[in-house]
This record gives sequence, structure tokens and C-alpha cells, in this order.
Amino acid sequence: MQDFLPISRADMNIRGWNQCDFVYVSGDAYVDHPSFGHAIITRLLEAHGFKVGIIAQPDWKDPASVQVLGRPRLGFLVSAGNMDSMVNHYSVSKKRRASDSYTPGGVMGKRPDYATVVYCNLIRSVYKDCPIIIGGIEASLRRLAHYDYWSDRLKRSILLDSQADLISYGMGERSIVEIAQALDSGIDVRDITFIDGTVYRTRSLDSVYDYRLLPDFDSMKQDRKRYAESFFLQYSNTDPFSGKRLAEPYGPSLFVVQNPPSKPLSQEEMDQVYDLPYMRSYHPSYEEAGGVPAIKEVKFSLISNRGCFGGCSFCALTFHQGRIIQTRSHQSLIQEARLLTEEPDFKGYIHDVGGPTANFRFPACDKQLTRGACPGRQCLFPSPCKNLKADHKDYIRLLRSLRELPKVKKVFIRSGIRFDYVLADPDRTFLRELCQYHVSGQLKVAPEHVADPVLKRMGKPENSVYRQFVKEYEQMNQRLGKKQYLVPYLMSSHPGSTLKEAVELAEYLRDLGYMPEQVQDFYPTPSTISTCMYYTGYDCRTMERVYVPTNPHEKAMQRALIQYRNPKNRQLVEEALKKAGRTDLIGYGRHCLIRPEKGDAAYRPPAQKAASGPGKPARPAKKKTIRNIHKKKTP
Repeated sequence: MQDFLPISRADMNIRGWNQCDFVYVSGDAYVDHPSFGHAIITRLLEAHGFKVGIIAQPDWKDPASVQVLGRPRLGFLVSAGNMDSMVNHYSVSKKRRASDSYTPGGVMGKRPDYATVVYCNLIRSVYKDCPIIIGGIEASLRRLAHYDYWSDRLKRSILLDSQADLISYGMGERSIVEIAQALDSGIDVRDITFIDGTVYRTRSLDSVYDYRLLPDFDSMKQDRKRYAESFFLQYSNTDPFSGKRLAEPYGPSLFVVQNPPSKPLSQEEMDQVYDLPYMRSYHPSYEEAGGVPAIKEVKFSLISNRGCFGGCSFCALTFHQGRIIQTRSHQSLIQEARLLTEEPDFKGYIHDVGGPTANFRFPACDKQLTRGACPGRQCLFPSPCKNLKADHKDYIRLLRSLRELPKVKKVFIRSGIRFDYVLADPDRTFLRELCQYHVSGQLKVAPEHVADPVLKRMGKPENSVYRQFVKEYEQMNQRLGKKQYLVPYLMSSHPGSTLKEAVELAEYLRDLGYMPEQVQDFYPTPSTISTCMYYTGYDCRTMERVYVPTNPHEKAMQRALIQYRNPKNRQLVEEALKKAGRTDLIGYGRHCLIRPEKGDAAYRPPAQKAASGPGKPARPAKKKTIRNIHKKKTP
């Protein structure tokens, strides 16, 4: 009978188990849905005949909390959850967040900071010699030396600080099954050094072959430029076909070795992963607390792909999922959609059909599935590669099939749309159907910025490309008789952004007549090119020096410029404009961002109006308000 996996001894007894093969310790609450990494890994192991139990959000101060299922036969699997625990806990300003959507009732504080390390050390304190394999986004992106924004220092590989035996990095379906089968066959965990998609430690490189030696940890701590060089070497070896084995020294007799990434899943394998018998909800034990909020965003959404060849500098997808697109078949997605329509709370709306980038449905070019992605160039940046296959036909057919299902009223696309890829497709059918069927008033897109020097550092196309998309989107909606708008995601304080570029972004928003309610300040998360720039001051791709806004006050000014209309930001905006030499934007003209303060002699008020008739005194100019600044005069 289909059911949740055991979370207690009582559950094990119902199944007739005396011992689990694996115990999965997760920083997230137990949600048996394929949008959650712990659900995929545990169900996959179950499908391969292993007995798996789950300990979700154990009390990290109590060793008994990791003993509730007993010692597993083969080992512990540990993950901080769907997010890095520090991103989960803290905003970019390092302030504690108020809630945690991956915890029952949204309660904050049910997992520790640096959760993977804490959980592993807790397990190791009880089970000294039990194999521990770590995975998930936190372990994956900290697998080698990395800059940690929250402690503001370079940290060692998480493998060393956690005392784990192996890291299964990236999307670990292949590697975790191979690890499980190796352990089950009697191979000691210390001898499992041969599986792609894993990281291990060793005292000697004598038995390691075909590897690239990275700079040693101590030299990177002393010289940030050395870290930038190391990071680019890592970045250039993230492809499963061309990537080399990497060895990172920690003194003369300790090395962390990263094997090449696992090969991408075939469509048949992707279908098998998503067709596993998930319960598609949170564990019923959370009902009293109000459930797990994160399920609301994904319950009626479909994951159609993984991987991204977009290559944005601030995104960790290249390190985690890779650049090669992997997709599910139409049949698998339609079958899952039918399951959604049978849910009692289904209202007729599929909320999303996508992945990291919704409109990527196959690899960027034909050679990627045999020779991999090009290590020295991007598919879309700075302009689309001549070998790029920009074609939306398959995605259009999929969306049409989903729209035709009984009980389905509307199919939305909420995953990111890569607008430069839309423009690279000579056929505008997708743009038309997107506007006609898959947008509800507003389409969210991510130009991120408008200043080309900043976009260059971001790995995004020039602003002219976004402007072309805006033009075509507006024209398409006019043809369809629809009033639909674009909501741009914008980022402040990214490396390369000075106050000059921040002012340019504010002027763009002024001309657009739009002030975003929320602004994303650049967040230096582990293992991105942008984070490397933030820490080192170098663009690791070119080794050019990069201006990095790190001062909290300057970052506050850049953020305030994006929301210059907010009265609370006025002083910051004025200070920023003065420092940028743009006092021309302080005044009463339509081009101005803010008005001068009363009594400020540097800015003259509008001239008085001419006398209304012979012998009559001139009238003082009418005081303008925000409401009538742009009001048209009537004759």
C-alpha cells in the first residue's frame, strides 16, 4: 500500500522492519513531493529495494533525536534541505527571517545554522564509524573551498568540517544509487572513490589519476586572486563530458578530491524519477501545526526540465544542475497533470510548467549530449551562439496538450522565461500563445539591470535585447486585444554596479512609471561567479578588476534609488545623487527623481507666472503635487 516512509519505530514495526538500510536526516519537514530533494532520493532508493527511514528536523541539541530509528545498516544520508540553511535563515542584510516555509506552521528556528555540518557532527558523536553521505544544495555548493558571506571568510570543503565520508553533489540520483549498491556489496565507504558526482578525502594522490590540482587552501586564504583562479578552474570543469577530476590540497597530506559530475538523466530516467509513488503532500503529523507552507507553491505545478544553459553569473545552477537540459516526456507530464486534477482542492489552474528556465526543453545544441557544453563560452551570452537551437515547438505542443485536459481551466507559466531565447527563435508562435493563454495580467521577467557594464558582469544580454522583447510583448498583446504587463525583476549592488549605474536604473524606472515593491539586493551565496567577484574583486573569467559595492550604506543607497518614490528613501536618494554628481535629478522638472528640501538654496523653485493682465501683479506659481506633475494642461 502506498504510504509515507517511516519516521518512527512504530512505522518501522508496521512494515516489519528491524533496521533501516539508510536513515535520511533532513533540515526540511518531511514533504513527499518531487519538488523536495529528500522525497526524490528516498523514493528512488526505495525503488531499488532499500529500506529508508526519515528523520526530519531533529533537535540538534539532543543526540537522542538522531537515534529514533536506530543505527542504519548502510549509513546516514544528510541534507540541510531545499535551501542553504543560511539563506533560509538570513536576509541579505544578515537579519534573521521571521518565518521558514519548509517548517510546519512556517515556524523559524527548527534547524541550525550550517545545518549539514551540525547534523553530521551530532550523528558522529553517537555513531563513530557509521558512513555518512551528505547532499542537497548546501553540501553541493560548498563541496570545495568556498566564500561564506555570513562569516565573511573563506571556508574549507564542507566534507572536512562535517566529518562526513562522501558528498553526493548535484542532482544525485545516479550517484546515490551507485553509493548504496557499493555499500550493500560490502565495499568500505573509504574505498568508494570511483563514482562520478561524488567528493571524497584522501591522504595521498598516488592512486588518483587524470586530475587537475587546485591551489592549496592556505594560499587561497592569503591571496584572494588565487581563489578567483581556483574558482574559474572549478567552473570550467562542471560539465559531465569534459569535466576533469579536481584535487584541492589542505596541507601536505590531506586532499579533497572531486570526481567529474554525473552524466545527465535520459528522458526515460527522468520520467522514472517523477513517476515514483509520491504521496504528493506533507506528512499528516504536521496537520495540527497548519501544514508545511512550501507545498502551496508547488502542489499544482509541473517540473518539466532541469539544468540551464543561461549561465547567469549570480546563479548556482551551473554548479548544481549543470548546463545540459534534461526533460520529462509529454506522457509523464500529462499523467501527473491528471493526478493534479483529481486532488480535492484543485480549482482548475496548473500554476506552472517549467523548471529553472521554463522555455528550455532540450539541450542548447546537438553536440551537448555527446561532447558536453563548451567550457570556454556561453550559449546565450554575450549573444546567442551560432549553433544554438532556439525552438519552442515541443514546449508549445506540451502546453497545448495540458490546456486540453478535462478540468483544466488555465495553465500558467511562473518559472523564468528567458526572453533572449524567445527572441532567438524566428517563429513568434510561442510569444503569441504565451500572451494569449499563459499570462494572467502580468508576466514576470528578469532583465536584472539596464546598465550594460553591470549586465556584462551578470552574464546577461545587453539592455537593447530586453527593450526589444518589451516592444514585441506589447505589440503582441495589442494584437490580441489584451492589457497585460511585464514585471521586471531587478537587482541592486551587483558587482560592477557603481552609483552611476544605480542612477541609470532609477532613471529607467522613472521613464517606465514603475516602482517595484520589493528590491533584490545582490546576495553572495556559495559557488557563483558573482560571489567570487564579491569576495575577490576579480571577474574570474577574465581576471579583470571589478568594482564591488560592499559598504552597507552604499548598498542601501543603490537599493533606495530603485525605490526613489518611497518617502522613507528620500535622504538616501539625495545623498546618492549628490555623490554620483547627478544633482540635475533633484528639482521640479519631469525628469527629476526627487524634489529639493524646503530652504535648500541650491535649488531654485519654479519661476513665477507672468502677470495675468495689464497692471495686475504676477501670481505666485501654483504648488505642484506628485499627482499633478504629469497632468496634462487643457487649453
